Amino acid sequence: MEYAIQELSRLSGVTTRALRWYDKIGLLKPAGRTEGGYRLYGPAEVDRLQDILYYRALGVELAQVKAILDDPSYDRLAVLRGHLAALEAEQRRIQGLISSVKETILTQERNEIMSDEKKFEAFKRDMLKNYGDTYEAESREKYGDQEVDRMLTRVKGVTRGQYEEWERLGQEILEKLSAAVAAGSDPAGEAGEEITALHHRWLTVMGDKYDLQRHRGLAELYVQDERFTAYYDRERPGCARFLRDAVLAWAK
Repeated sequence: MEYAIQELSRLSGVTTRALRWYDKIGLLKPAGRTEGGYRLYGPAEVDRLQDILYYRALGVELAQVKAILDDPSYDRLAVLRGHLAALEAEQRRIQGLISSVKETILTQERNEIMSDEKKFEAFKRDMLKNYGDTYEAESREKYGDQEVDRMLTRVKGVTRGQYEEWERLGQEILEKLSAAVAAGSDPAGEAGEEITALHHRWLTVMGDKYDLQRHRGLAELYVQDERFTAYYDRERPGCARFLRDAVLAWAK
């Protein structure tokens, strides 16, 4: 089935002005034109527009979207799975926030004062529930009950300050990864060394003892498990692989 530009606009919610701009910059060329010169879009163009919208929803710039979609190695199914994993992770994060806000509202309605520590405990409880619903069974099968139980005990004992530092380090790692990949830096170079050191701190800030093999194994998981890859690559593809390569080069 083919669509005129007005029809594709109504179908996708993308304005005709934006579709014309996509055509001009080579991001979404029409399949052809009518005798009157009007743009026509076929199934391949509809699929490409869908991919564009997925990347735009993740905050990827148009120039980068074009480079990704035009890459001969582009694997649409793998990318869609990555998008799904990223969206599901975001859904879980939002659900945790919704639960925390609901509890805060209930506290306000009862004229109670919720301390900062209690707010954090509610958030931590929701975080553990989300982990239990999503990853716990898989983790127990892969790593064993003893290892998972130790991890859950550590998380339950995490202080608000430790969690805030863990969040800050995680965000710093994402920002430095994006900058390093954009600059074409070598994971075995200075940027990779700095990111590996940050990742080392991130792994131990909640009280975990540093384990070199676990560090390297986790880095490998970032490129083997599409959920981790989607998390690190959500703003700039290649970040998960850069982190893996940096850790393998510098964690010694």
